[in-house]
Amino acid sequence: MAMNLSSGGGRRRGRGGRRAPMAEINVTPLVDVMLVLLIIFMVTAPLLVTGVPVELPESRANALDQKDEPIEIAIDKDGATFIDGTEVGPGDLPTRLEEIAAAQDAKTPRQIMLRGDTAISYGQMMRVMGELNRAGLNSVSLVTTGSSGEN
Repeated sequence: MAMNLSSGGGRRRGRGGRRAPMAEINVTPLVDVMLVLLIIFMVTAPLLVTGVPVELPESRANALDQKDEPIEIAIDKDGATFIDGTEVGPGDLPTRLEEIAAAQDAKTPRQIMLRGDTAISYGQMMRVMGELNRAGLNSVSLVTTGSSGEN
């Protein structure tokens, strides 16, 4: 920031007797706030990816556009089932799925994202899909990773 150091002392200038206004903006607080926000985003970005660690199979299909937040059902490598990150026992799965089906709107059903680890058997995945069908939750998508050979 610069100051006007003229040799006139404190005398008046010009016709109106006013000094020329300083039209400089102090940007130091702005830079401080922006750096703090940048640090906050850098720290919280890795925390946004939460859920059950699952090795997903590969697919060449494109991602779907979603309006509502989907319900995520995951099956880990040990065969444990999770609904939105909360573990659900095999006996409790039908009850929880019926509760989800009863809570949703019939006109616009919520999307179910089914994530199955590559280490689980086909039968375990089909058991969960059968329970989804029995509960009336038919809008199911299988979550995969992109093909490794694809650009």
